[in-house]
Amino acid sequence: MKNTSYSIETRSIIKTYQSDFGVIQAVDDVSLQVSPGEFVALVGPSGSGKTTMLSILAALLKPTSGSILLDGQDISAMSETERVALRREKIGFTFQANNLLPYLTAVENVELMLRLNNKLDKAGSLRAQELLARLGLGQRLNNLTGQLSGGQQQRVAIARALIHNPSLVLADEPTASLDTERAYQVVETFAGLIHEQNRAGIMVTHDLRMCEFVDRVLQMRDGKLVATYNDRKSIMKLVNSRAGD
Repeated sequence: MKNTSYSIETRSIIKTYQSDFGVIQAVDDVSLQVSPGEFVALVGPSGSGKTTMLSILAALLKPTSGSILLDGQDISAMSETERVALRREKIGFTFQANNLLPYLTAVENVELMLRLNNKLDKAGSLRAQELLARLGLGQRLNNLTGQLSGGQQQRVAIARALIHNPSLVLADEPTASLDTERAYQVVETFAGLIHEQNRAGIMVTHDLRMCEFVDRVLQMRDGKLVATYNDRKSIMKLVNSRAGD
């Protein structure tokens, strides 16, 4: 039976920009749905619109037209104040610039999301420690950002994106600063956590090898959603062909 219960759904999203050369259509009539517990990769060449789409899904950017529903709420109809509250409570995201606070330790950076939502208690603090340990940072809990490598900082950012039990988790190139072995470990763990916690997860990646761990791949080109890979066989064929580069 078809699942019609989605954490995130977009309907005919269009995003245009005015430039000296005319109107640029960064996202062109994109409709997609992601269910709870589903991990999806968004791939495509540079300039395909995938990062713009991710920013729209994160409620950081308003579409020119179309609607975005998160847990049934229309984000596109919200005021900026409402969108700020929604991002804080229901969306976890990590972008290439991890935006960790340099004067906080690894565990304090993760706990910050709980603190912002007035949910930091002893159980939450313990959960932050356990999540960092699972991401290989059990010995780095009390290290400041400057004492962590780029890859370790990225894993702290991933933990921070998951700690407050968001409905939607977004990641922009989460393995960009990791070596291959660690990248596989991080994305595999990321996928496992999304499945276990029943979150909807969307990852933008240029590294098609990471698609091995997702449930579905959406391919964008020239602002359009041009292909969907729904099953393991087609996903692995894409991974091996590198067709999404």
